[in-house]
Amino acid sequence: MKTRSDNKEVIREVAFVKSSSHVNQCPDTHQPEFAFIGRSNVGKSSLINMICGRKNLAKTSGKPGKTKLINHFLINNEWFLVDLPGYGYASVSKKERNAWPVMINKYLGERENLCNLFVLIDSRISPQAIDLEFIHSVGEAGIPMSLVFTKADKLKPAELKRNVHTFLQTMKQTWEQLPPHFITSSQNGTGRNELLTYVDSVVQDMAG
Repeated sequence: MKTRSDNKEVIREVAFVKSSSHVNQCPDTHQPEFAFIGRSNVGKSSLINMICGRKNLAKTSGKPGKTKLINHFLINNEWFLVDLPGYGYASVSKKERNAWPVMINKYLGERENLCNLFVLIDSRISPQAIDLEFIHSVGEAGIPMSLVFTKADKLKPAELKRNVHTFLQTMKQTWEQLPPHFITSSQNGTGRNELLTYVDSVVQDMAG
């Protein structure tokens, strides 16, 4: 995948491969994977659709808990975009909600071709303990990770800058070196080029 000035042309092909309820059911492949996760209703499906330039690739809903399985999408026949269930509150059964952390942890811990986990953060609100705790656990596990601040269009620039700064400063209380971060909006495409360029750099590095 060659980086271009217009990243609308970067994603030429998107193919849904499968949905899995367990890591052992995931595609048998060594191609690099980039997974997306976030607190329920953070705007993950909308962001994935925006990144891929498809309106209905990932199912969106105002009802938390729409994503219930590990969903694999093959991009340009080169890398996988993986849509993971959200963490936190979701309007599903307690049994189903309790099964998600097990599914997610097994995927994160056992998927050897996972190159980066994009953790989505709602830029409109103050740092939430559930986000900070999840990010800490991912860092402790040594999983490559980036932060993606969503819904940037909902804030004035000064407020957005302040909220992102506050979140990063909160992380600095326990982190020596912060992971990369991106600011995005599914409504106007903010951050799409930066995310795809980052993915491209990782894919190119792996290809040698």
